Amino acid sequence: MAVYDRGNIRRLWTALLTGAAVCAYLASGQVAIGQDGIFAPGSQDDSKLLLTANELTYNRDAERIIAKGVVRMHYSGYRMVAQQVEYNQQTGRVIARGNIELIEPSGNKIYADELDVTDDFAQGFVNALRVETPDNTRIAGESAERLDSDVMVLNNGVYTACLPCAQRPDKAPLWQVKAERVVQDGKTHTVRLEKARFELFGQPIGYLPFLTVPDNTVKRKSGFLFPQMSITDNLGFGIGVPYFHVLSDTADVTVTPTYYTTQGLLLQAEIRQRFETGYHTVRMAGIDQQSSDTFTAGTSDALNDTRGMIASKGDFSINPRWAFGWDAMVQTDNNFSRTYNLPGYKNDVQTNQFYLTGIGERNKFDLNAYYFNVQDTDDSESEERKQAIVHPVLDYRYFVPDPMYGGELSLTTNLTSITRLKQDAYALGGYSRFNGLEGDYTRFTTEAEWKRTFTFDSGVQLTPLFAARGDAMWSDMSPASFTSGGTSYAYEGMMQDDAALRGMVTGGLEVRYPWLFTAANSNHVIEPIAQIFVRPDESYSGRFPNEDAQAFVFDATNLFDRDKFSGYDRIEGGTRANIGFRYNGTFDNGYGVRAIAGQSFHLAGENSFASYDLVNAGANSGLESDRSDYVAMAAFDAPIGLSFSTSVRLDKDDLEINRSETGVAYSDRRVTGKVSYTQVKAQPKYGYNEDRDIIQASGSLRMTDNWSLFGSINYDLNGKFAEERRVGILYQDECTIFTVSYSDEGTITSNRQSANDWSINARIAFRTLGDISVGSANEDWSDMDIGWKPNNY
Repeated sequence: MAVYDRGNIRRLWTALLTGAAVCAYLASGQVAIGQDGIFAPGSQDDSKLLLTANELTYNRDAERIIAKGVVRMHYSGYRMVAQQVEYNQQTGRVIARGNIELIEPSGNKIYADELDVTDDFAQGFVNALRVETPDNTRIAGESAERLDSDVMVLNNGVYTACLPCAQRPDKAPLWQVKAERVVQDGKTHTVRLEKARFELFGQPIGYLPFLTVPDNTVKRKSGFLFPQMSITDNLGFGIGVPYFHVLSDTADVTVTPTYYTTQGLLLQAEIRQRFETGYHTVRMAGIDQQSSDTFTAGTSDALNDTRGMIASKGDFSINPRWAFGWDAMVQTDNNFSRTYNLPGYKNDVQTNQFYLTGIGERNKFDLNAYYFNVQDTDDSESEERKQAIVHPVLDYRYFVPDPMYGGELSLTTNLTSITRLKQDAYALGGYSRFNGLEGDYTRFTTEAEWKRTFTFDSGVQLTPLFAARGDAMWSDMSPASFTSGGTSYAYEGMMQDDAALRGMVTGGLEVRYPWLFTAANSNHVIEPIAQIFVRPDESYSGRFPNEDAQAFVFDATNLFDRDKFSGYDRIEGGTRANIGFRYNGTFDNGYGVRAIAGQSFHLAGENSFASYDLVNAGANSGLESDRSDYVAMAAFDAPIGLSFSTSVRLDKDDLEINRSETGVAYSDRRVTGKVSYTQVKAQPKYGYNEDRDIIQASGSLRMTDNWSLFGSINYDLNGKFAEERRVGILYQDECTIFTVSYSDEGTITSNRQSANDWSINARIAFRTLGDISVGSANEDWSDMDIGWKPNNY
């Protein structure tokens, strides 16, 4: 933190003295000048000086100029107030006394009882100095001495970024650093605290021979950062001390050696480079484990002693419309980054990606390539080899600017090309499911859609629609077969090594009739909707892989979609009608209600949701029969911070709940919480042999303005924790953030179980100084609302 801007202060004082001398020249003997003020030209940069005082005296014999009373000086953005200012021309010293306040153009406020400096401000002495910066950082000392033009030394100084207590200004701040000497260096832009004692709640908790922090003019400064710590069951206690080094104005590196009591020394490094059009980072880490046998035997953590990773990430803008980037990681084994909780690369599945995007006024281009690192304890990397290597997937959407026959014409294109190294298949409840086959698969799709809406005087809206689509597909994959538990499973009819062309044309009509009802304090819109889509049957149904249309859920959100499949590999065929309504109600008191309900009917042709494919995408979906299940959703919002939503799929015959999702959220100044309940009946053909009843809950309770409790849980009522449990406490104010939490994971399957079943996470941050972390507590700070975040957040 800079105590003074040296160049500007020197110019200020020179101008002040020149102005005082000019004023003195205008009088003979002793003169008194009132508060009207005098303007005089500055000697260095022609800025104007305004000097006002109750009394201005010039003693020509003693060559002394004295301004008394309420002395105010304004010059070049600087403002100073003092009770007395005296300039001795013989000694060349300026002495200011009494409640001195100097405000710099930057907003820094400097307070002192006495200021004694030479007229060039090269040397001097300040008594009872206190400095406040615009970001509320404070530094004070019993006295301060100017050694040369760039170095200021404060004796018995105090440094803090905490605001004083409004009720008790004499009370010690939450934290402060007391030092025998505080050296502010204008050349290096640092504040050095010598023989420093760190105090928390007014009590000393640590001693350092010295502590150096950058002043408030510096954004990046080389040096050691605060230590990071962790406690886990298989790594032991870990402590790391990061070293941050500035390579240039646009590049820096952070090196972090971390010692774990159980596994030894982990070395990490992160190199960052910023360019005019984007940024690039490289992260590296490595360790030679000293006790690999502490991990579960046979896992990738136990079988690999020397472990490491390297990752690269970039994001660049070619121009305002085009951008490209990448995020890629390679590691010696499949679980290293997850086990050692490496920032940005600790997820169960790490997505390696290259992308190129372009956005125009009426079109959008997306090109992506993917490789998925599955981080689990299986050293054979079986799950990773089952993932598709995407090279690439291309999406393009274009809207023709000019109307065609009064309607809108859009064009959609998709190219997907993948390779899989190992078949992904399993059997459950006597049903097989082939999520992906070993080999190569490529598909090119293009589609044109035209639609136009006619609105009649009665309010009825008619929207005719025409669409034409073509696909070119090629596959070179191994046969879909495997053996499990002594039973052989195979999928017949698959085209393993062949190419094909596929087409689909659709003619559709949608009818809407919105009704508006206005009451005394509310407005309501009820909109009945009916749709019909006429198409031929889906060709090659189930004969080619289904890679991008597997995640299929039929609910009210896609009731009125023309094609309800989630991707391009499957096409909805046959003639189908959708009937339902939408409702929207708004109330003057801020309440709102929304709802959708309806049903779908298969009228003619082959029902695509009843035909099998490799993953049984339409099975148990509610659409596999001629008359679908009933679907509905409703949402309610209240201005008090309460919201409620529910979505349900009811059996078409007995109205039994086949699927439901219900969520409640509430937020106010003290309480924030979300609870959701998901109920799904067994879908044996879709890979789920049992009913699923899952409760997810998260929330926080602000006990005071600074202290909060938080927690989250994801619980399967059938008896297993599906995800992580977390509970903790958080403190936050304008200068300090502290959190401590405990988390553990469920044990759904052993091969996806984390190497560390539980962990303790804690972090404390002191604004302007740095932060100390134990484990990974970043996510605990994701909703901070205090206006600042830790340095390494």
